[in-house]
Amino acid sequence: MPEHIKKKLQEEIVKLEYELTHELPVEIKKAASLGDLSENAEYHMAKQRQVFVNARLGQLKARMGELALVNLANIPRDRAAFGSTVLVYDSTKDEKIEYKLVMSEESDVSKGLISTTSPIGRGLIGKQVGDIAAIVTPNGKRELEILKLVTIHDEVSEEAK
Repeated sequence: MPEHIKKKLQEEIVKLEYELTHELPVEIKKAASLGDLSENAEYHMAKQRQVFVNARLGQLKARMGELALVNLANIPRDRAAFGSTVLVYDSTKDEKIEYKLVMSEESDVSKGLISTTSPIGRGLIGKQVGDIAAIVTPNGKRELEILKLVTIHDEVSEEAK
């Protein structure tokens, strides 16, 4: 897993754990001291936040576990996959576009960083140079021809030089 993603998720986990164990108990205790809990908006808001923080912590910890299982040896060397940079020709828009296939935490369409779980990302995965990916997006069907492919393995070997 890319180190910056791991760091970002870990920072959010630490922040939420602090809120859950230190800040929210104080808010709940303070709100409870205001009296009748059935009409106490502060109390109900603090309890709702506590439920949300617990749920988000569960999601983040599960995602950390999933990301820890990413094994570079299982990523193909000759096909588009996580970490690949793909230059495509979009016949619908009549233009060349470069995409980098990234994890959902890193995606930023304006920078060409496409999540492997997005429609375009899923359509490109497994494709080789010369293949055409037919992709259904919310804006309609697009055909992307793979013009150039640089896999994560190619990038790692270039950095080692």
